[in-house]
Amino acid sequence: MRQPPLPAAQPRSSSWLAFAPALFVLLWSTGFVGAKYGLPYAPPLTFLAIRLVIVAVLLLLWALARRERWPANWIEVGHIAVVGVLLHGVYLGAVYLAFAWGLEAGTSAVIVSIQPLLVAALAGPLLQERVTGRQWLGLVLGLVGVTVVVWRKAGLSAESFHAALLCLVALFAITAALLYQKRSLAAMPLVAGNCLQFAAAAVVLVIAALLFEDWRHIAWNWRFVFAMTWLVLVLSIGAVGLLLLLIRRGAATRVASLFFLVPPTVTLMAWPLFGETLGWAELAGMLLVMVGVALVNRKAW
Repeated sequence: MRQPPLPAAQPRSSSWLAFAPALFVLLWSTGFVGAKYGLPYAPPLTFLAIRLVIVAVLLLLWALARRERWPANWIEVGHIAVVGVLLHGVYLGAVYLAFAWGLEAGTSAVIVSIQPLLVAALAGPLLQERVTGRQWLGLVLGLVGVTVVVWRKAGLSAESFHAALLCLVALFAITAALLYQKRSLAAMPLVAGNCLQFAAAAVVLVIAALLFEDWRHIAWNWRFVFAMTWLVLVLSIGAVGLLLLLIRRGAATRVASLFFLVPPTVTLMAWPLFGETLGWAELAGMLLVMVGVALVNRKAW
């Protein structure tokens, strides 16, 4: 009697994705720390332009070394460039300018963290994604929790009003970039596409820096070099690549909900690094954030 065939072994190449959301939140949150270390030593657009140029060159070398497929036509290149300018040019440029104008990292984080609500509201008509009542509840809980965590930083003075408006620009830019990426670039080659996105944003930032800032105002010290190295390797290559991979693997609403975890994570990082303390209200707020993200991401990954 013939024995039934053994079941095929399940691929394990994607098992690490169970940890990818937590890793993304950790890496993305370090961007605030890197900016705090690096921006005092260079004008904001200049700092960002240097970072994007270095990343684009490194990704180009990586894509050539692995002989990765490049976009098949100029239409796809155009879509990639739009996302790159929105995500790395407008979003990061606005946030860096807001930091330079005196806005605290916690305040900027709570403004940008409203993004999942925008994504949830727009994912239905634009991407035909169904947002359940449970997910809406999770999004609301996440927003409430983030607000509690950064409440003491959220009071805006008249001097920081324009910086807050810049963060609103950043909020809409990253929301548009996430939705555009999910709708038009689901099959984008990861390294080559990332390279083109950074290159497109680098062109815009280099022009803006040359027009509005003085490149001679760079203090080349170890803090500047450390911040630049960290932001290039860990954030721009590691975290952004992971973000695009998560967008490809998961629904836009669930991916966007991860940004709710960034402000509490930044607060936890600032505790040992900068002496910022956490009270019971902040701890309760972080618990709300975690519950909210769990509701949105249940069975997602």
